[in-house]
Amino acid sequence: MKPQTVDVLIVGAGAAGMMCAVEAGRRGRSVRVVDHARSPGEKIRISGGGRCNFTNLGTGPGNFLGENPRFATSALRRFTQHDFVKRVDRAGIAWHEKTLGQLFCDDSAKQIVRMLTDDMRAAGAVLSLGVSVAGVQRAGAGFEVALSDGSRVACASLIVATGGKSIPKMGATGWAYDLARQFGLRVTETRPALVPLTFETGLLEQTKDLAGVAVEAVVGVADAPPTSASSSHHSPASSSPKGGRPTFKEAMLFTHRGLSGPAILQISSYWREGEAIALSMAPGTDIHAGLKSAKEENGKQMVHTALGHIVPRRLAENVCAREGVRGKLAEVGDKTLRRLDAAVNAWTVKPVGSEGYRTAEVTLGGVDTAALDQQTMMATAVPGLFFIGEAVDVTGWLGGYNFQWAWSSGWAAGQAC
Repeated sequence: MKPQTVDVLIVGAGAAGMMCAVEAGRRGRSVRVVDHARSPGEKIRISGGGRCNFTNLGTGPGNFLGENPRFATSALRRFTQHDFVKRVDRAGIAWHEKTLGQLFCDDSAKQIVRMLTDDMRAAGAVLSLGVSVAGVQRAGAGFEVALSDGSRVACASLIVATGGKSIPKMGATGWAYDLARQFGLRVTETRPALVPLTFETGLLEQTKDLAGVAVEAVVGVADAPPTSASSSHHSPASSSPKGGRPTFKEAMLFTHRGLSGPAILQISSYWREGEAIALSMAPGTDIHAGLKSAKEENGKQMVHTALGHIVPRRLAENVCAREGVRGKLAEVGDKTLRRLDAAVNAWTVKPVGSEGYRTAEVTLGGVDTAALDQQTMMATAVPGLFFIGEAVDVTGWLGGYNFQWAWSSGWAAGQAC
């Protein structure tokens, strides 16, 4: 059977793949998109609590990790967050800004998926769902791709937009990395990112009564002491004094397994196994001064009660128990009050691991950017082969940055494929 011939074959009907399909189709290219899922844009649909945090007003190269985070600069500047917002506006999708520049749909994430599928249809791109790739080989100047339904597709440009390993229950695999290696491209170390961190059994026993307690916190890797400063309206982070690793000021949540919440998800991308993290759980508050003042006003007050007026009651009780502090304020000295201050605002703890790809929002690492052209996203050694979105070693912070990378990288490839 003769293969179907198209100009562009895109593998992956997620954010990056659909964006690329729209752009290539608008340029008059014949485009086919294949995906093993039954519905397009599944990660879009479930994101942001079903409302899709589709971009961030503060997006810039500094919000990304990778061996060369500056690689993202070209695509991000050529198709910006403001460009995507214009598309959302043209589609009549109402949106709102939450904290730190995060933009969400007023109604449903499905509106973003519908916008993309409508735009693909209008651009002439053909979407094939429930179809996976069985094999890829070079065919002249292009590629021949065998599909799971037994058919073959010949294409001049092959776009890999299958994402990383995150959320395997949605079908995520490392296929993009396998294909990159097949064509001789390096893949950097991959691991779960934007993921809750877990404690060992002993530490879990100490903190089990805190499950469900949430605080505003500043979190950093222990070699980068926490600071309550924030670098801008749109950024939860401030620069780290060592190693370039930032600290993040956002919500933190104690869980039955360890720690979660935005601040923890953010720092998980920078944390490595064996390292400790430093937490300030009442940033900007002088616990020592507060307790000293409370002692002067009412020395008969119990220490944990006084601390419970500054931090959540359960946290106050846990901190006092952990530090072995009990009794009335009048019965404890200044050294003890300073110790409680440090226990709240300079708590150093060593997670044992993370919850893994099962709950990770993204995959850190991927196809080496040194092998790709930053203008086009094409593999410089394999003309016609493109990698976009999460498959690439470009990973954004929590808060809409990874979607913007998908839009920007998909747009860039769509101009060139």
